[in-house]
Amino acid sequence: MDVRLTAEQQQLCDAATKLGDDLGPGSVSDLAGEDRIARLDRQIVATGWRSLRSDGASGIEVAIVAEEFGRRLVDAPFLGPVLADDLARHLDTEAGSKTIAVDDLAFDARGYRRALLLSGTAVFAADIDAGRGSGADLTRVTTGIVEPPLPVGEVSADTAGRWLALALVATAADLVGDARGAHALACDYAKIREQYGKTIGSYQAVAHLLAESLALIEGSISILRHAAWAVDELEPAAALHAARVAKLYCARATRTVCETAVQVHGGIGNTWDCLAHVYLRRALTSTELWPVSLKEVGRGLS
Repeated sequence: MDVRLTAEQQQLCDAATKLGDDLGPGSVSDLAGEDRIARLDRQIVATGWRSLRSDGASGIEVAIVAEEFGRRLVDAPFLGPVLADDLARHLDTEAGSKTIAVDDLAFDARGYRRALLLSGTAVFAADIDAGRGSGADLTRVTTGIVEPPLPVGEVSADTAGRWLALALVATAADLVGDARGAHALACDYAKIREQYGKTIGSYQAVAHLLAESLALIEGSISILRHAAWAVDELEPAAALHAARVAKLYCARATRTVCETAVQVHGGIGNTWDCLAHVYLRRALTSTELWPVSLKEVGRGLS
């Protein structure tokens, strides 16, 4: 396995980074900016990134975009549509424009009316509630299914396993992006917030917290890259195991990093106006999508 990005993958990363930096929310109030969201949606449609897998992209490319979108809290559907696209390409019938559903909830549902879901090896489709939806995540819409799902096809056991591996990798990548974004937010704040005549980042208590967060992020990146590579390069069972390990590690690491970011911000970190809680909310949502326990990766009870 070569952990270095190819030239094409680096270009994809740079493009996703620029889109996130240009159109991602810079504050909590920006989340309500309809003009910004409209521009963001148009840009993502133009890139074609929601159909990456149909276009022959690997799990690494999906993870690259997911990570950068998580880093900048990009509040436009990506994970749901790209996973639905990957599932739909294995069906004999035309799937159309859909997002993905987990159990009875459609994820990344803004702008979508239908969702696909996988149960075992059977693929189902269902209409979803076109309302705003609700949930802890302020950047992605989760809504319910309004009617019993209907079967639309069947996939092989290997295909189902590889798809689940991709779903775990994509959510793990979003978690790594969340951790990177929350850590950058905390570092920026520690450089400007002063206490007792010095910036708080100059105090060891704060500096050590941020250093520990960075170590967790570096570990998460390493384990994520292996799992993303494994989606297409290893046998489905091995790919699924690698993805479960990555999801479990990244989920726990990211929660620690996001909670540290809130702590570094002090009292302001618990207020509505601070972006730190938005990162934490998104991380908790990604963690609950296809959650993994230590028992599933052969490491005892969690």
